[in-house]
Amino acid sequence: MNSPYNNAPPPPTQQTCPTFGKGRGTRKKRKQQDTTGGSTNKKSKIEIPYNQRLPSHGFPLEHPFNKDGYRYILAEPDHHIPDNDPDPDCPGKPIPGKLYRQWLHDKILLTLHDRAPQLKISDDRLTVTGEKGYSMVRASHWVREGGWYYEVTIDDMPSGSATRLGWSQKLGNLQAPLGYDKFSYSWRSRKGTRFHQSRGKHYSDGYGKGDVLGFYIFLPSTSQSRQLPDTCKDNALIKFKSFFYFEEKDELELTEKSLKPVKGSYMEFFKNGKSQGKVWQNEIFCGAYHPCMSLYKPATLTVNFGPTFKFPPPKSLAPCKPFSDRAFTSMIDCCVSDLLYAVELEVDGEKL
Repeated sequence: MNSPYNNAPPPPTQQTCPTFGKGRGTRKKRKQQDTTGGSTNKKSKIEIPYNQRLPSHGFPLEHPFNKDGYRYILAEPDHHIPDNDPDPDCPGKPIPGKLYRQWLHDKILLTLHDRAPQLKISDDRLTVTGEKGYSMVRASHWVREGGWYYEVTIDDMPSGSATRLGWSQKLGNLQAPLGYDKFSYSWRSRKGTRFHQSRGKHYSDGYGKGDVLGFYIFLPSTSQSRQLPDTCKDNALIKFKSFFYFEEKDELELTEKSLKPVKGSYMEFFKNGKSQGKVWQNEIFCGAYHPCMSLYKPATLTVNFGPTFKFPPPKSLAPCKPFSDRAFTSMIDCCVSDLLYAVELEVDGEKL
């Protein structure tokens, strides 16, 4: 593969594969490999569980960026899947992706890996500052259906800077303003223009420093929106800076061709608690949407995913959930998807 990070080493032994959850998995551990002549310090370092090596926000500080047509998803060992490989530690042998699962955090955050590298993200991963031209950052979670709301406070907007805020699918271009392509929709600070596919239309007055902005999306339930997320277990697995990642190839052209408007969908934006009106009614393309922000020059903003907002969404928005709720429901979705994968998995010619 042409991935810049495709350097997977042989898999770690079961003894040294840490588990993230307590009491998860019941199969017996494989016998520990012979470590005669090995470094005691190195062994101790490897055996430290991932969650003890991760920062408080739950993701590595050094990580592969989503770029060059490839995407990276942090992985953890999955001890629910039996390891029936007779020689798993052969040097240079690919790591079986089925032995790992997606690492999920219990909070919604701004991603470090799914952003333009020039953007500066705060330690709590809720504040972002721009630099030079328009560039984007997405939130860690996404939604396919239902009504969801999040909030942004403009902390600073120096002269000449600007923002475009809204929603984006995972294939939205990070080195471009939000609303540049088919995958994203935005509301611009200058003149209050709304953008999709680089087409700007008048929407509202502009906004600036001190304003609190609300972002609502409604996606009706469809057969496509009810599909479970990919388990990633059939993806290539790579190692980067002591952590494992599923590697996913972007299918940009194929995905663009499959986009269709969803009847009943719309967005609504709010400025200091006041609605600016519904937009893109019946025009939002099907897919999974992340809260997303793009910044031009050194503007700074802070995002609030809930459940408590400075300006709570009006009761007329029904259904409406704080985007923070998505952290828990995404865990359920991924667990069910992994379970279905395990049910269909064959080991030694027999299903589990």
